[in-house]
Amino acid sequence: MNKKQKYTVITGSSSGIGYETAKVFAKRGKNLIIVARSKENLEKLKEEILQESPSLDVIIKCVDLSVISNVHKLYEELKPYCIETLVNNAGFGNYSSVANQNLEKVETMLRLNIEALVVLSSLFVHDYKNIDNTQLINISSSGGYIIVPNAVTYCASKFFVSIFTEGLARELKACNAKLQAKVLAPAATKTNFGKIANNVQKYDYEKSFATYHTSKQMADFLLKLYDSNKVLGIVNRESFEFELSSPLFNYSGNPKNNQNSCTL
Repeated sequence: MNKKQKYTVITGSSSGIGYETAKVFAKRGKNLIIVARSKENLEKLKEEILQESPSLDVIIKCVDLSVISNVHKLYEELKPYCIETLVNNAGFGNYSSVANQNLEKVETMLRLNIEALVVLSSLFVHDYKNIDNTQLINISSSGGYIIVPNAVTYCASKFFVSIFTEGLARELKACNAKLQAKVLAPAATKTNFGKIANNVQKYDYEKSFATYHTSKQMADFLLKLYDSNKVLGIVNRESFEFELSSPLFNYSGNPKNNQNSCTL
């Protein structure tokens, strides 16, 4: 491992928030490992980054993370690199009633939104928990803190991401680990999310939402979270302002009826 070369890994970086996040980290001078299914989009992103910052190392990993064996394989391929930050951004949504949802789509969504994220997070924490200046940022949603009509299963998947990451952040802090775990919770953001979630070819954010953010704005918010000591960066669904916060889920701490152990 070249310990002098450090990398930021971003999954789901072929479009939307992941694409813009790669560019804002590149502007910080960060070497990148960009991960997604679309090789064409990743190559386009790499070209854009190197035009602006030709001295950076940008590595492409073309992989479908909804196949869990691919997630383990990807992490094995990351082992030769020194990872400074892992951004678990890969995921998608689904708008449908539970009674009528497409189960094949939902099963893929759960594997990507939950299983892939947990596997990558766990492997990263195992290897980097005691490494200075390391961060894990998992992308949830404001729908990971409130139930949105007609998106119950999607919200449930993001509730998992939120509570998993908040709980991990507390676990790391309790064990005096050096790695920080954080969760970003966007609200409506103009990406391919709307088309995929609604199973349509075209999606008009102007007609669907009174207000929304751009991918670039969300990437800038992510950077604010990255620079902070807070665990949560969330878009307020009423004001649409971005807020940095301590964990929101209740935590039992360490009362007498809990198992008292730290295994990190």
